[in-house]
Amino acid sequence: MGQVIQFVSKSERERIRLIQEARAIYDSIFPPADPASEPSRGASAHRSDGGNLA
Repeated sequence: MGQVIQFVSKSERERIRLIQEARAIYDSIFPPADPASEPSRGASAHRSDGGNLA
């Protein structure tokens, strides 16, 4: 009796699906770093930034 039903349009569901799919693809290419390897991630990001400047 206390439930609220919210209408979500078809276009909104499609937008959400596409965002989730894009995130999954991005995460498969660039896996999220676990907290233990965070300092080494920053060092590699610095090296790659230098490569982008050239």
